[in-house]
Amino acid sequence: NGHSGGRGGRRVEYGRSYVVRPKGRHLATIVWLHGLGDNGSSWSQLLDALPLPNIKWICPTAATRPVAAFGGFPCTAWFDVDDTSVDGRDDIEGLDASAAHIANLLSSEPSDVKLGIGGFSMGAAAALHSAACYAHGKFSSGTPYPITLSAVVSLSGWLPCSRTLRGKMEGSHMAARRAASLPILLSHGRADEVVPYRNGERSTEFLRSSGFSYLTFKSYNGLGHYTIPEEMDDVCRWLSSRLSVDRSR
Repeated sequence: NGHSGGRGGRRVEYGRSYVVRPKGRHLATIVWLHGLGDNGSSWSQLLDALPLPNIKWICPTAATRPVAAFGGFPCTAWFDVDDTSVDGRDDIEGLDASAAHIANLLSSEPSDVKLGIGGFSMGAAAALHSAACYAHGKFSSGTPYPITLSAVVSLSGWLPCSRTLRGKMEGSHMAARRAASLPILLSHGRADEVVPYRNGERSTEFLRSSGFSYLTFKSYNGLGHYTIPEEMDDVCRWLSSRLSVDRSR
C-alpha cells in the first residue's frame, strides 16, 4: 500500500492494486483509474477481456476520504470534489498526491516498456491531471514529474485545473514539445447525466488551446455515465495504433 504525504503530514492510504498481466510480449503498461466510490477490481475484469495481449494493466484503488460532493461522506476518491465539472473547485493537493501515487506505480516498469494512464470519470480527471504534470515537467507543488507518458485516455471525465493550464504551458519550449507529442483520447457520452457532455468538449478545447494537439475526441450518442463495448473497441483501436501494440481477435 502506497503512502503519499499531504499537507501537515496527512498520510493517504491507497487501497489494493489489481494487476492484469499481458498475455503476449509485454510492450506497454497502463495504470487505469476507477470512478468515485468504486475500486480497481471491476475495471481489472473488463480490461482483462480486451484484445490487447501486449499491455499490462495496473488498476489501483483510491484512498477512502471525505468527499464534499457527498456532504463529507467518506468514499474512495482520487481527490476531493464538490462538482464533477471543469468549473469545480480543484483539490490540487489531492490531485498531486494521486498523480504521484500513479507515477510511482509506473516507475518500476522495465525501461523499454511504454507507459500510459487511463481512467473513467474522476479517474479520467486524475489521468488528465497526470498528462498536464508530465507535459509541464512537474507537479503543481514543483516536484519533478518522474516518468515519460506515451498515452492518456479519459472516459466520461473532465480536465482539472483547466484555467491555469495554458499559462503553465506557455513558459517552456520543452513543455510545449511534450504536450504536442502526447497522444490523448477523450471519450464522452452525449447523454451523460453525472459529468455532462459539455465537460468533455470544454476539456478538449482547454487542452488543444494549451498545445496538446495530438488529441482525439470521440462522442457517443445516447451514452450515459458508463462505458459500452463500442467505446472500449474504439479505445483498443486507438491504443494499439498509438502504442504500436497488437490486437488479437
